[in-house]
Amino acid sequence: MGKRLDISYVMPCLNEETTVGQCIDEAKAFIKENALRGEVIVVDNGSTDGSVKAALAHGARVIPEPRRGYGRAIRTGLKHTRGSVIVIGDCDSTYDFRHCGNFYRPLAEGEYDVVIGDRFSGGIESGAMPPLHKLGVPFLSWCGRMRFGTGVRDFHCGLRAVTRSALAKMRFRTTGMEFSTEFIASAAGAGLRIGQTPAVLRRCTKKRQSKLRTFPDGLRHLEYILTH
Repeated sequence: MGKRLDISYVMPCLNEETTVGQCIDEAKAFIKENALRGEVIVVDNGSTDGSVKAALAHGARVIPEPRRGYGRAIRTGLKHTRGSVIVIGDCDSTYDFRHCGNFYRPLAEGEYDVVIGDRFSGGIESGAMPPLHKLGVPFLSWCGRMRFGTGVRDFHCGLRAVTRSALAKMRFRTTGMEFSTEFIASAAGAGLRIGQTPAVLRRCTKKRQSKLRTFPDGLRHLEYILTH
């Protein structure tokens, strides 16, 4: 595992050549500005563009995970982290990794075990979230709250953090987008202290192809809620 660090960033990546470098730079800026010992891990999920080259050029550690799946990529990245606090975030530039103090500090200071971002209180830039998602995410989050007995408002926020000790108590089986729901369900089931903090969702200004599939992914989340 090597030397223990203060913070690890884990970014799943599939063909994000135009945005991954910006995200790495922002994460490294947070680490530097807060005088932390940290690392940025990009998990390449079978990219066919220049994502890997860009990630390496910006100083990230790249871990390959050729088996496709959002959850599978994150789980692979988590296994390689060295940080006492682990921040998980999408590398599509929709989150600003320079502003992670409200994720890192409550965990480092022992206030919470897990912190989940809340885009609906943080703010959603125009065009950053499809209209159907503005309806579907609150509905699925409500279902998750009822099913798993937690107060989390935004189950699908792509920015969240967890302590290493808490991660050891969580169990994961999913491989797709429903991992974001399983992550919260597992934390709640383990009796972990879950905090929430506003997270601004930015509109991506770069040319890229979205990986979200509104109806299939929504159904996978709902299936997990109903059957696990």
